[in-house]
Amino acid sequence: MELTELYAKAQRVKLVLTDSDGVLTDNGVYYSAQGEEMKRFSIRDGMGVERLRNAGIATGIVTGEMSPSVAKRAEKLRITELHLGVKDKAARLHDILQRLQLQADEVAFIGDDTNDVEIMGLVGLAACPADATEFARQLAHYHCTTPGGHGCFRELAELIIASQGAAANNRQPVFPEQQLLHTSH
Repeated sequence: MELTELYAKAQRVKLVLTDSDGVLTDNGVYYSAQGEEMKRFSIRDGMGVERLRNAGIATGIVTGEMSPSVAKRAEKLRITELHLGVKDKAARLHDILQRLQLQADEVAFIGDDTNDVEIMGLVGLAACPADATEFARQLAHYHCTTPGGHGCFRELAELIIASQGAAANNRQPVFPEQQLLHTSH
């Protein structure tokens, strides 16, 4: 994909949706005899949520898991668009688009595995962490240089914020050269 096309996709984004495990977390989970105990989240990703909010861009989590720790993290970040236990992410996207009166090309989604590919094929800007599966990598417009749970959501957020800020100032966005090498189809 040409960089100008990537910037154009990022400039249209009004909502950034993300998977949780493998994107906001490092794919690890700690279990005790009582069940799931802890997941690791990146503080940088939390700042990405805040920076998007300050730029007027909404965020949300769409995950197949019914995880209390994801719900707590969403509460801490003041993410109200929280969808837990979603088995059909494409159908949930359709519901979100109707409710928020958005078009699919106004949504970005970052996912890392097979359960994300259908929704990734429907949104205007699809991204994946550096350590995503090949299934997700094949559909992503943007491949983050950062792995899941270590700031990949923040990386996508900065791409969107820079693209929209540049458009508002009628100039091209500026990104570290390393990131520009990781665009796809």
